[in-house]
Amino acid sequence: MTTKLPQAGAYRTDIIDAIGNTPLVEAPGLSPKESVRIFAKLEGHNPTGSVKDRIARSLVEDAEARGLLEPGSTILEPTSGNTGIGLAMVGCVKGYRVKVVMPASVGPERVQLLEAYGAEVIYSDADKGTNESILVAEQLAAENPSWFMPYQYGNEANPRAHYETTGPEIIRDLPDVDVFIAGLGTGGTLMGVGRALRERRPGVQIVATAPHPDDVVQGLRSIEHGFIPPILDLDDLDGRILVEAEEAFYYTKWLLTDAGIFAGVSSGAVAATARKLAEKLDRGNVVCLFADSGWKYLSSGVYTKDWGEIGSEISGKVWW
Repeated sequence: MTTKLPQAGAYRTDIIDAIGNTPLVEAPGLSPKESVRIFAKLEGHNPTGSVKDRIARSLVEDAEARGLLEPGSTILEPTSGNTGIGLAMVGCVKGYRVKVVMPASVGPERVQLLEAYGAEVIYSDADKGTNESILVAEQLAAENPSWFMPYQYGNEANPRAHYETTGPEIIRDLPDVDVFIAGLGTGGTLMGVGRALRERRPGVQIVATAPHPDDVVQGLRSIEHGFIPPILDLDDLDGRILVEAEEAFYYTKWLLTDAGIFAGVSSGAVAATARKLAEKLDRGNVVCLFADSGWKYLSSGVYTKDWGEIGSEISGKVWW
């Protein structure tokens, strides 16, 4: 099953058909030197405001093609929010019930949107993160075999969505991309986009942004906590850069106040990584994937607090 890129300017048959074809814009103020250009892939322009709309469509359409879903089916998925919201939107259009398992610590905006789409929210322990959400969802799936759990962390339809759409969009808009940076979550974006870019530009570097193991950056995963998603192959990464939460917050606010880009906290972490790498590069084109827009984080206060000054040195563990 191949998802075709829609023609620019064509009308869409429904809101699901509007997923993808997000803008790629330059953020010149983010780079410390003219010879390194930094571009942002703005995934907040998807229908529910995040990159996860892409995989929600892919997960559901793959299940339909394999006969795993029928009208009225129930979809169950562990999530930190965005995948659940994407599934709730797709389920709303296609007539599926959606249940999501989320840490009780998630922000109110995500819960409100999920419930507005008609999804049921099941909470896991606030202090144990999405790893605990996965365990709770697996137990519920075992107890309710008629429910379908796509399991974004181990489903190849996740990276395939990015291989078929996100990667080709980047190559179409910037054929001479040299570095691609995305947050480390399920690994689907890094794996799928990486494979698509390398087929067309073999020397491209694929770099992951991850939180420091002792820190929390919403939407990002630390593999040091013991869970590596099955779809993630660490050997396919050229680098992994750890970002402190305060760095992520600083650049999240900077993107808004200095670049006019209203993006989420994981995007701030990716921007911090891009800035660090740009200091080390002589020249090149760097593409950052900003996973979602900022309105789901308004209650956090990240856009109003003064975060002081943040240096551009590379902190934490890096490998190349």
